[in-house]
Amino acid sequence: MLKFTAIMLDGMNYAAWLFLVAVGLTLIYGVMRILNIAHGAFYAIGAYVCASALGVFYAAGLPGALAFAVMGVVALVAGVIVGLAVERGVLRFLYGRDEVLMVLVTYALFLILEDAVKLIWGVESYFVYQPYAYFGFIEINGLPYQVYDLMIVALAIVLGIALWFWLERSRMGRMTTAVVADREISAAMGINVTRIFATTFAIGTVFAVIGGVVTAPKISVTPGIGAEVIILAFAVVVVGGLGSIPGAAIGALFAGYARAMSVHLAPAYELFAIYAVMAVVLAIRPHGLFARASGRKI
Repeated sequence: MLKFTAIMLDGMNYAAWLFLVAVGLTLIYGVMRILNIAHGAFYAIGAYVCASALGVFYAAGLPGALAFAVMGVVALVAGVIVGLAVERGVLRFLYGRDEVLMVLVTYALFLILEDAVKLIWGVESYFVYQPYAYFGFIEINGLPYQVYDLMIVALAIVLGIALWFWLERSRMGRMTTAVVADREISAAMGINVTRIFATTFAIGTVFAVIGGVVTAPKISVTPGIGAEVIILAFAVVVVGGLGSIPGAAIGALFAGYARAMSVHLAPAYELFAIYAVMAVVLAIRPHGLFARASGRKI
């Protein structure tokens, strides 16, 4: 019974983390048709900025509860600044180009940002465990479990609902949906497509940074953490269908529970389990579970 509980909780937690990272990637692709390889670097920047900010915070002797407010501010500010800088400084000049070229450009950005991270923070590890330990443990079916991990699950649910509400209920969200359907007609109707792209890229970047921020207290932040993340995020969005937010959620659940079961039942196949799920899904649904139908343009 304890093992079953551990699988359910670990799978849910890992799925929530994967969703936070992958939903920004699929949002950017769905609206802008850019497969953003630099997404992993945004995650790494979030982790490093959070670790640095929390280091200064705790060195100042401030109350521990305020650390979570600091993490929220860091995620929002760093995500918006980095996202807008990349979109306005690089991507804006390449809209309408071939998608393969955009992949190469974002890959180059990933390499540049990875080196920039090493230049700024060096190659030593950063570790700030205090937020992770702040709320302690809660016992679930006899199994002690970190409250912080459950908070990540709650955060993923809240942000997922907020993103859906923004897309479906807000004026900006409806204009974004129109751009997804047909950007040329949307522009002809007076929608500022460039502004929609900038907003979308900033939001997608914020989600990547949030993933790094909430992970920083759980790990030792070291160079190279962005590379593994982009591979996992890509696996999730491919399973769910590129451009589909519900698909990102379902893909994250598939990958999360596949990993949890392998960790507890067959640890040697931890990473293989995620890619095995991806292979099976693609064999049945080559474009993913919730791939958008694309209209034919003449």
